[in-house]
Amino acid sequence: MRRENQSNVSEFLLLGLPIRPEQQGVFFALFLGMYLTTVLGNLLIILLIRLDARLHTPMYFFLSHLALTDVSFSSVTVPKMLINMHTRDQSIPYAGCVTQMYFFIFFGCVDNLLLAVMAYDRYVAICYPLHYTTIMRGNLCISLVAVSWIFSCSSAMSHTLSLARLSFCADNTILHFFCDLAALLKLSCSDTSLNELVIFTVGALGIIIPLIGILVSYVRIGVSILRVPSTKGIYKALSTCGSHLFVVFLFYGTIMVLYIFPSSNNSNDKDIIASVMYTVVTPMLNPFVYSLRNRDMKGALGRFSRRETFFSK
Repeated sequence: MRRENQSNVSEFLLLGLPIRPEQQGVFFALFLGMYLTTVLGNLLIILLIRLDARLHTPMYFFLSHLALTDVSFSSVTVPKMLINMHTRDQSIPYAGCVTQMYFFIFFGCVDNLLLAVMAYDRYVAICYPLHYTTIMRGNLCISLVAVSWIFSCSSAMSHTLSLARLSFCADNTILHFFCDLAALLKLSCSDTSLNELVIFTVGALGIIIPLIGILVSYVRIGVSILRVPSTKGIYKALSTCGSHLFVVFLFYGTIMVLYIFPSSNNSNDKDIIASVMYTVVTPMLNPFVYSLRNRDMKGALGRFSRRETFFSK
């Protein structure tokens, strides 16, 4: 069936952030700075892990993929939001909206799964330190990352195909700053029961199960530490897992606010603020969280800086 028969709209209007027109310039500069920080910070992490042989370990292999995902995840929504704020043009083509929704779900799902994989890596490192290199061998690490990307691609495609069968009628205004799946379903004049079923089943696989895996991993880590209580053991666990736990709480906390405990229709502004937290703020904070609290990353940054200074002379 052709797209003209599926939808009566050729474009959507993104309402954007709930800010007054006179504040557009200030928020444009703010979000542009945050986006550039996200891109440069995460690319720096990838560069350091690539160049420093001391960081060629499973933990940093997963971290490099998380950094790449964060750059991509933020790039799906923020540049379009900045363009809309600068030009005051809120329109986005039908195909562009569906494409944005696909990649938003895709990279969001990869983020979820990578956080779960990193939690498992920390569980093996702390609970089975003598067998860590044997368990977390290269082939397993590559397989875990590959499965994360393949499953995320399938998840995003299932949502996209189920959305393509819907019709959109008169109202084409999306009460958001990007093409969110839930916002699009509200605009449809077709039966969305199949879409809701896909959200429930795929969401359980892509969000709930990874979250359960993270919680189980850290419960096992906590039990392992309590069996042999020592200041050194507690410090090692906090230094190893603290950064990851902070990102998990920030990322999953906002997802729960939005999708598991959604607000009423009158609280759309709160939903948008929560979306900004995990699409803009979390990817920006990750480089600081993983670098400032990580001795290996700070050491790699110092060696990289000294090498660049040496070659510049």
